[in-house]
Amino acid sequence: MPAPDEKHAAPRHWIVPFAASLSEPCAHALPRLDAPDALPHWAALMGQLEEMGRTPGDEYALSTPHERVLAELMGWADTGDALADGAMPWAVWWAHHDGVALTAGQPWGLLTPGHWLMGRDHMTLLDPDGLAVTEADSRAAYETVRELFESDGWTLLWGAPTRWYASHPSLAGLPTASLDRVIGRNPDLWMTDHPQARVLRRLQSEVQMVLYHHPVNDRREAAGLPTLNSFWLSGCGMPGPNMVLPPGVELVDTLRAPMLADDMASWLAGWQQLDATVLKQACALAQAGAPVRLTLCGERHAVTLGTRRGTGNVLTRLWQGLRGATAPRPSAWLTEL
Repeated sequence: MPAPDEKHAAPRHWIVPFAASLSEPCAHALPRLDAPDALPHWAALMGQLEEMGRTPGDEYALSTPHERVLAELMGWADTGDALADGAMPWAVWWAHHDGVALTAGQPWGLLTPGHWLMGRDHMTLLDPDGLAVTEADSRAAYETVRELFESDGWTLLWGAPTRWYASHPSLAGLPTASLDRVIGRNPDLWMTDHPQARVLRRLQSEVQMVLYHHPVNDRREAAGLPTLNSFWLSGCGMPGPNMVLPPGVELVDTLRAPMLADDMASWLAGWQQLDATVLKQACALAQAGAPVRLTLCGERHAVTLGTRRGTGNVLTRLWQGLRGATAPRPSAWLTEL
């Protein structure tokens, strides 16, 4: 049973990005979630929840659905254009969590060093988290890149191996695609037509040249690792908005890495892990009468489900049990995201 005041506390709210995508591998994998033993807690939980809100969008938006949900929850709608597509200050958010102090009153962007894989017809941005970038490698490359940027009037700060922070007046109002939109795709297609994008293209080319024969990349090549040959800029904005999620809100990124890698076997295993943890806990709380929220985010939309008032009522629980028995199959439900 929940504690006496738990029913009146802030709802537990789980936000799950990459619950589905429009990719062909995902479309083939989704029906496997319908197997009777795949997600045993899905039907029971869906029978206790109803739709509370929807964040619509499309797969070409610069910002992802889960980014829009998080920004709304943190109250960024009250800070000017901080909810505009591609203009959410995620650089400031990450800097806050990295413990990096950014100068107030000037715009900052998240500069992610990484590897652009050259294919026969186009480039592909590899997931930086899969490059095994050590702090030593990152700092060595950062120092070289910093000199290049500072000679052009920029300010750079190191935050983490794959998170550097860049500031320049031209970043004010610059829309950029989320890194999660670009990973596994051609970065050229996600560059906006903003005038500042031309400057970024020039800097990307110059970074490729200065890192081409860098000792760090010589060592990485010798070790069979992808080189650091470019960067992606995203999350531009001004310091100021709240950077802390409300109490009870948790971002669950279990599905992110396998989805970005099109590793559907691991993605399906991730869903089973979610069912055994998040969905199981949410189901138990809802059955006990505690408030619960679950936001599932796809490539286009995010949908927030929640318990209605009176969940603890015996007749309500009976009705929810009947609803659970006829809950939509996971594949049918997730395809709509």
